[in-house]
Amino acid sequence: MRRSARVYLFCLFCFALSIGQTALVRAQSSEVAVLEFDGPVMPIMHTYFERGLAEAVRTEADAVLIILDTPGGALDTTIQIVQLFRASEIPIIMYIGPRGAQAASAGSIITAAAHASGMAPETVIGAASPINSDGSDINETAYRKAVEDLKATMRGLTERRGPEAVALAEAMIEEARAVSGPEALEAGFIDAIAATPEDLLAQLDGRTILINDEERVLNTAVPSQTAIALTFIETLLLALTNPVLVSILMAIGVQAIIIEISNPGGWVAGFIGVLFLGIGLYGLGQLPVNWLGMGLIIVAFVLLALETTTPTNGALAITGTITLIAGLLVLFNSGTPEFVRLSIPAAIAIALFTAGFFLAIVAFAVRAQRKPPITGSQGMVGQIGTARDAFDPDGTLYRGTIMLKGEIWQAVASQPIHFGDEVRVRQMQGMKLQVEPLAETAVLESPTP
Repeated sequence: MRRSARVYLFCLFCFALSIGQTALVRAQSSEVAVLEFDGPVMPIMHTYFERGLAEAVRTEADAVLIILDTPGGALDTTIQIVQLFRASEIPIIMYIGPRGAQAASAGSIITAAAHASGMAPETVIGAASPINSDGSDINETAYRKAVEDLKATMRGLTERRGPEAVALAEAMIEEARAVSGPEALEAGFIDAIAATPEDLLAQLDGRTILINDEERVLNTAVPSQTAIALTFIETLLLALTNPVLVSILMAIGVQAIIIEISNPGGWVAGFIGVLFLGIGLYGLGQLPVNWLGMGLIIVAFVLLALETTTPTNGALAITGTITLIAGLLVLFNSGTPEFVRLSIPAAIAIALFTAGFFLAIVAFAVRAQRKPPITGSQGMVGQIGTARDAFDPDGTLYRGTIMLKGEIWQAVASQPIHFGDEVRVRQMQGMKLQVEPLAETAVLESPTP
C-alpha cells in the first residue's frame, strides 16, 4: 500500500509539473501576425496593411510584424498609412529587410510611425525630400510648405526617441539624408539591428512601447508567427507598378479592339481589348507618368494609320514607330526613383511589335473595304449565271429564269436568251435580275478588226 501511494504521488507530481511548464510556455509565447511588402508606396500598400491589421485584431494577435522593402512613393498614401499605424491598438513592429533592402523616401516616414523598428544589416533608410509625381523639383514655395509639413510630422513621430532621432528625421526631409542601419541605431531612429525577423522579435522582447499614450510591454520572446499574404488581386495591382507590364497590356488592348472593329460580330477580341485596356489605364493611374508621352503615342498611331492609305513607301511607318518608342520612354521615364523605369530595349521591342501588328490589321481592313461588294444588289451585278430555259418574248423584253449561285432567279433581257446560255447580271430590280448574254458581251467588248 505504501509503495502504491508513493507511485501515485510521484505521478501526480509529474502531471502537475507538466501543467505548470505548459502554462509557463503559454505565458511566455505570443502570437505575431507577419506582413511582407516589397514595392513602392501606393494605395495597394495601405489596403494590404489595413486588411492585415484587421486580421490581427480578429485573431487577437499580440503584435504585427511588417517586413518592408520600399523605394518610397505617394505622399498621400504615406499619410494614410501613418494615421493607420498611430490609431492601432496592436503593437506594430517594422523590419527593414532582408539584406540590401531599403526604406527610402516615404518608407522612412512609415518606419518612424511604427511602435518599434529594426533593420537588417546592409540596409538603408532616409532620403525623404518631397518631389513632384513626375520626378521634377517642386517650385520653391510649394517645396517649403511640403518640407515643413513633413518635418513636423517626423518630429511628432520621433520625439519619443530623443533629440538625435528628431535631428536625423528632419535631415531626411530637409537634406534628403540617407543612413545605414548602424547609423540609424546610433541616433535612436530604430531600436535594433537584426539579421532575421526572429532575431528582431527576440531583441524587442520586454521593451516598453507607447500605444495611444499608454505604456505596454512587448512579449515577443517565443512568438508564433502567422503570415498574412497578399491576395491575388493585391498581387496583380502591385504588379501594375511595372511599366513594362502596363505597356504590354495597353498594346494588347488596343490591338484587340482594332481586331474587333475590323471583324465585327464577335465578342472575344472586344472583351479582351476592353479588359486589358482598362487594367492598363488603372496601371497608368498608379504610375508617375509624363502625359506628353501619351500624346506622342497617339500621334504615332495616327502616322501608322496614314501609312496604310498614303503611298509613302514606309516613311510614315518608320516615323510612327520611332515616335511610338519616344512616347513610351517619355511616358514612363519620369525620373521618379520609386518606380521601375521602362528600358530602351523594352520600349523598342514593344513599339516594333505594336507597329507591325497595327499596320497588318489596318492594311487588312483597308483592303477589305476596297473589295467589290459580294452581297446585296451591288454584289449581284457582274455575276455569271446559266439560263434554265429559253426566254419568251414579252413586248420589247424577253423573260425567263436563270440559275445563279445555286438559286433560281426570275430574269429579263433585251434580246433572246437560249437554254444553257451563260448570262451576266447587269442590274437587280427588286427580286428580278436584268441580264445579257455573256457571249454577245464578249463580242461587243472585242476590238473591231
